[in-house]
Amino acid sequence: MAGHTNGFSVSGYGPQQRSTMSRLMARDSVVRRLDWPILLSAIALSLIGSALVYSATRNRTELNQGDPYYFLFRHLLNMGIGIGLMVGTIWLGHRTLRTAVPILYGISVFLVLLVLTPLGATVNGAHAWIIVGGGFSLQPSEFVKITIILGMAMLLAARVDAGDREHPDHRTVLQALGLAAVPMMVVMLMPDLGSVMVMVMIVLGVLLASGASNRWVLGLIGVGAAGAVAVWQLGVLDDYQIARFAAFANPALDPAGVGYNTNQARIAIGSGGLTGAGLFHGSQTTGQFVPEQQTDFVFTVAGEELGFVGAGLILLLLGVVLWRACRIARETTELYGTIVAAGIIAWFSFQAFENIGMTLGIMPVAGLPLPFVSYGGSSMFAVWVAIGLLQSIRVQRPMSA
Repeated sequence: MAGHTNGFSVSGYGPQQRSTMSRLMARDSVVRRLDWPILLSAIALSLIGSALVYSATRNRTELNQGDPYYFLFRHLLNMGIGIGLMVGTIWLGHRTLRTAVPILYGISVFLVLLVLTPLGATVNGAHAWIIVGGGFSLQPSEFVKITIILGMAMLLAARVDAGDREHPDHRTVLQALGLAAVPMMVVMLMPDLGSVMVMVMIVLGVLLASGASNRWVLGLIGVGAAGAVAVWQLGVLDDYQIARFAAFANPALDPAGVGYNTNQARIAIGSGGLTGAGLFHGSQTTGQFVPEQQTDFVFTVAGEELGFVGAGLILLLLGVVLWRACRIARETTELYGTIVAAGIIAWFSFQAFENIGMTLGIMPVAGLPLPFVSYGGSSMFAVWVAIGLLQSIRVQRPMSA
């Protein structure tokens, strides 16, 4: 009915009052249409991560600069900035970002290329960072994941959403794969194999959601397998990366060397039992036996100190995020939104599986953070932008959906 919004009449007010009330009611509509389970689960994961990061670093004086709360405060700061980025993403909307894809893509490619210049820095063997000063660094490959999702979705959905075709044609699929290949090749040169693995899974997830011919998916899997063999044979990987795969294939190969991280991680998780040793009371964590425990191996802190119950809670919360993301992908009426949500699902699910799997010894060590939980600004910012994209897809769908 004209003059009504959400059941409330605004016709009895002046123009300024009507405008103010309309904005307030529109804002209330956005808040009500948010997917609260996915938002609350992501917040819970980040807060649990803050406790685990604090436990892993409070005694690491060589890392925390003598301040036991150093990493805790920075993790919470990263979380706050990430939530702010989520709000900004919802405000802009995934459809607005669709029009800005060429600019975002150009910026992300420029940043990953910048890593290969003298401005790039090596952290834990990977030359994948840019030092921005003030103790902060940037890992551009985290944001490339977002631009690959948005860019491929824009190309694959353009003609379908316009009603010209039912599925993307072969030329469009080839263009989308070319768009993804450029930054992936640059990231491979760093080399950041873990990020490339995630990007490959994103591309597969996007293609499956787009309705492209299965021949493309099967062909991409074949090309990926051939490429992996070529990378191994041509010596693209660094020695430490080859050693990680060798240790994964044979855990007893070098237990005091390259296999040390995985062995200590399994000891920490195995010692936790059902309920764990108690937060801040894990002997492996307190004794600093597990390297990089605040980042790549943060799940070991949960396994040791919170036990099966605490580790299971993290898995449950990640499951809620993925479940709600699947629901958002299914309920949206536009292919573009479906593809974006599917790319995020592929990203989160594989990265979580790889991170937890490497701590259990069922996946090779690839240097990937656990989404929302691990310490790291770039990773935290990227995953919260992804949550903003999911929320925007849900908020902007028709009410009948």
